[in-house]
Amino acid sequence: MSEDTVPADDSDIKRMSFEEALASLERIVADLERGDVPLDRSIRIYERGEKLKNHCDRLLSAAEDKVEKIKLNRAGKPVGVEPLDPA
Repeated sequence: MSEDTVPADDSDIKRMSFEEALASLERIVADLERGDVPLDRSIRIYERGEKLKNHCDRLLSAAEDKVEKIKLNRAGKPVGVEPLDPA
């Protein structure tokens, strides 16, 4: 990940789709695992990774809230919906 691909304020994260944020997070993990990133940059991209992870968590949670399970009656006919994972 080059210096110019990491915005200074992370404002772009809120506009990212789940897939975009996950891909960016994967690039950060790969950069950090390589171990050739200077310490100050490692800290910066780690902090960005935390923000990306939190964004992915929020998007995933919102998607899970929308998923419903179809309820069937004894005859196997659909009769409505219920949360996929009731709380």
